[in-house]
Amino acid sequence: MSNLKVLNQASGQGWSIYNGDSVEVIKGIPSDSVGLSVFSPPFSNLYVYSSSQRDMGNSTDDDEFFEHYEYLIPELYRVTKPGRLMCVHCKDIVQYAGTSGKAGLRDFPGDLIRAHQKYGWMLHSKVTIWKSPVREMQRTKAHGLLYKQLRRDSSFSRQGLAEYVLVFRKWPEEGQEVEPIVHTESSFPLDQWQEWASPVWETTDGEEANASFVMESLPVWMNVQQTNVLNVQQARDSEDEKHICPLQIDLIERCVKLWSNPGDVVFSPFGGIGSEPVTSVNCDRKAVAIELKPQYFEIMKRNLEATNRQILLFGNG
Repeated sequence: MSNLKVLNQASGQGWSIYNGDSVEVIKGIPSDSVGLSVFSPPFSNLYVYSSSQRDMGNSTDDDEFFEHYEYLIPELYRVTKPGRLMCVHCKDIVQYAGTSGKAGLRDFPGDLIRAHQKYGWMLHSKVTIWKSPVREMQRTKAHGLLYKQLRRDSSFSRQGLAEYVLVFRKWPEEGQEVEPIVHTESSFPLDQWQEWASPVWETTDGEEANASFVMESLPVWMNVQQTNVLNVQQARDSEDEKHICPLQIDLIERCVKLWSNPGDVVFSPFGGIGSEPVTSVNCDRKAVAIELKPQYFEIMKRNLEATNRQILLFGNG
């Protein structure tokens, strides 16, 4: 890769990572080379990860965020192989009366869909990730989830917030060769597909009651552990205004296994501490990731080096 705006870089068995602004560094990735992208973009101005002006999370509003993000979208399209997919993790964003005048929800997933479609991406699938409303209430103390609010005036009561994986396809142009993603009955049994084809995937948090409720009421992907994430405590520092929110390992693994071939390049433009590249390497894929913040880059590097050591000792799980 070209060293265009690369501040630091590292590589190992099956992975290469770069420290820099993804909008600039991605220009060094060859066209039609990425088999799958999996990432969680900054949620507009919801999470702030650093004081850098290049941090998309430092946007003052949605317009500023999308102005910055839309420099990245066409580059993601360019580097993706014809006929292949991109998985974008997102959720609706809460608007608070104190900052926006009226409390409510912003349709951030819908805005992302429209932004990607402007640059040729076609929405292929949308997965709803079930989240525990009890856990959300305990973590956020959102008054709309409180039982006392329901008794006082339920016009302010709302459901808990799900998350989503938006899956986009880069349709090939006429004459372009398309490499299929192939599975076998032994590597991907029918009953597994019938489960994974569900439009709702469940995350569990160890509370048996929550898991039991979902099992009885919804056809879901089971056993996506909400707390199965890379350790983020070591990555926090005084500049972090909000906590980082890595994707669950189980969720990434299922996207990678379903929508890429072994040996494919799996790309993340927001590498963080390495959730997507670590999972991709563990799934016998090649990982490429970009991360703006130097501290997160170093944590990602250590996590990937530890993954290589583990695979050397025990093989891919």
